[in-house]
Amino acid sequence: MLQFERFTLGNGLSVIVHTDTATPMVAMNILFDVGARDEEQERTGFAHLFEHLMFGGSVNIPEYDEPLQMAGGENNAYTTNDITNYYIQLPLKNIETAFWLESDRMLSLAFSEKSLDVQRKVVCEEFKEHYLNKPYGDAWHKLRTLAYKSHPYQWPTIGKNLEQIETAQLEDVKAFFFKHYRPCNAVMCVAGNVTLEEVKQLSEKWFGNIPEGEKYVRNIAAEPRQEEAREATITADVPLNALYKAWHISGRLTAPYYASDLITEIMGSGLSSRLYEKLVKEEQLFSNINCYHTGSLDAGLLVIEGKIREDKTLEAANAGIESEISRLLATGVTDSELQKAKNKIEAMIAFEDMSLLNRANNLAFYELLGDAAMINKEWEHYQAVTSDFLLETAKEIFRSGNCNTLYYRKNG
Repeated sequence: MLQFERFTLGNGLSVIVHTDTATPMVAMNILFDVGARDEEQERTGFAHLFEHLMFGGSVNIPEYDEPLQMAGGENNAYTTNDITNYYIQLPLKNIETAFWLESDRMLSLAFSEKSLDVQRKVVCEEFKEHYLNKPYGDAWHKLRTLAYKSHPYQWPTIGKNLEQIETAQLEDVKAFFFKHYRPCNAVMCVAGNVTLEEVKQLSEKWFGNIPEGEKYVRNIAAEPRQEEAREATITADVPLNALYKAWHISGRLTAPYYASDLITEIMGSGLSSRLYEKLVKEEQLFSNINCYHTGSLDAGLLVIEGKIREDKTLEAANAGIESEISRLLATGVTDSELQKAKNKIEAMIAFEDMSLLNRANNLAFYELLGDAAMINKEWEHYQAVTSDFLLETAKEIFRSGNCNTLYYRKNG
């Protein structure tokens, strides 16, 4: 069980303190309650653009990386459709360097046309490399727009298209920052050989005077229940035909979410999964196949995707997946299958907890969800899933009207 303490600064910044006396390092994780779902239809890709801009210098510190490297630290960040996360790890004796750097970034970035231009070009190159020029790179753009008609999950974190990033203006970028990257929309976790009082003192010193900002109130249209199956076909210069199938699942804080996670383990995670055993090894329809879910906070997607063998058709591959789903719905899962999937997840949770950075990240994440203490209940939610409840969840997910199929055909 992870122990932690918490407090909130006068400006609304939530702070979690996790003490680990066995490490000479300290981790600082700052999680902002903003992701691609909080963007406007005409201005997408901003949350991800900010992940880059936040390393382009802040109002009083022109270089972020150099002083951190001099202090023996390392850092990184990531953006999802739901959150933006920044993290630092450095020797405990240099802890104040982390507070200095992160507080200045939260105060204000060094907004300039030059900085925006540099980072905009970086993101545009990333868009071209990973989404336009890479085989199957646009699959998720197509799959999201197929599956979502109302919710902003209909675009990926990189943004809807290149043009919206290329035309991002400095005033739009500034407005996005001061709307979302405020203390009242953030959770900070400090983990290491620290005390509550030490962290309180440093937090007040470095973050206490940052203006609170206005609490962002999310107002996102819920995705209507899908009642009719949808299909789309792409033809492109790719080495093999590919198939992507997606079904809507329940949101992160619901019981069916945990059953959905276990379904993906049983159906398509690893070489002994049902889909791999049947469709790769036995029937040799696919060269590889995976089943996973998007892990979204709002209602996400359960996805099966695979590359199809040269001598097999997309139609035969699709029929193979549908057959395995029908078998799941007809007979459910065995107790041993369910236990094996639970064991894998339990091991994964235990492995994650070994890393100081992961603990800091996860504590901040659960605090953002509503309560950091939920981190200690996560395994109980998986344990509570019975084979009957898993089957009930599978029947709701794999309704024929809930399916989105993307056929990705190779040229020729």
